[in-house]
Amino acid sequence: MTWLRIAVAFPLGLVFGSFLTVVTYRVPKGESLVAPRSRCPVCGTRLRNTDNIPIVSWLLLRGRCRSCGARISPMYPLTELATAGLFAAAALTFDRVWVAVMMAPFLGLMVVLAVIDIRHRIIPNRLVYPSLLAFGGYILIVGLAGGGLDVIRAAIGTLAYGGALLVVAFISPRGMGMGDVKLAALIGLVLGSLGLRYVTVAAAAGILLGGVGAIVALIAGASRKKAIPFGPFLAAGALVAAFLAPQISSVYLRYVT
Repeated sequence: MTWLRIAVAFPLGLVFGSFLTVVTYRVPKGESLVAPRSRCPVCGTRLRNTDNIPIVSWLLLRGRCRSCGARISPMYPLTELATAGLFAAAALTFDRVWVAVMMAPFLGLMVVLAVIDIRHRIIPNRLVYPSLLAFGGYILIVGLAGGGLDVIRAAIGTLAYGGALLVVAFISPRGMGMGDVKLAALIGLVLGSLGLRYVTVAAAAGILLGGVGAIVALIAGASRKKAIPFGPFLAAGALVAAFLAPQISSVYLRYVT
């Protein structure tokens, strides 16, 4: 069953990751995700179907456009590979199928939101709002059907995590954007459906990683007045919690409290 899960999840993750590369490129520009078909951003030539095979096409083309020879960023295959790995990890980590089905795309979404925030310093409402509706509806249906998701804790996680950052945003608007607040609400919603300890670990890990990242940036010469995107750290905290929350909370309860 382990190998079967990997055999199903990994290629699905590659396909989803390929879609996320389109999302990463088009959403910040306000472009449609449906049309036109994928084109070379340099020469505008429409890509062949064989040029859109995840990872394989990039390798066969040696990272260059078939028509003009322009360099294709390695971020494309890396995003596809990372998403496939997260899909496989979700399939192995969560025993209940309906939980794994939710967590796999959620983890992929964390990757794309982090990349967009790093590149453009935004967390697009165009991604967050539909995700809140989609995951919220899924949690409600699966939770009521007894599929292993907790609707009440999902609501608490949304209000607790999103609400806490909302307060921070009001107190220090330069230090916390509303995009971060909405992302925290999404993380609280999804991870809260697994249990509130997941939300707690995600928040703690996100804040810790954000603090370390800020210190590293300052040491590297970044200006104190220059805002550092917090979305990637929130996303990283969500990834840590998704896979390690039970172990971290267990160690905390055993040795700290």
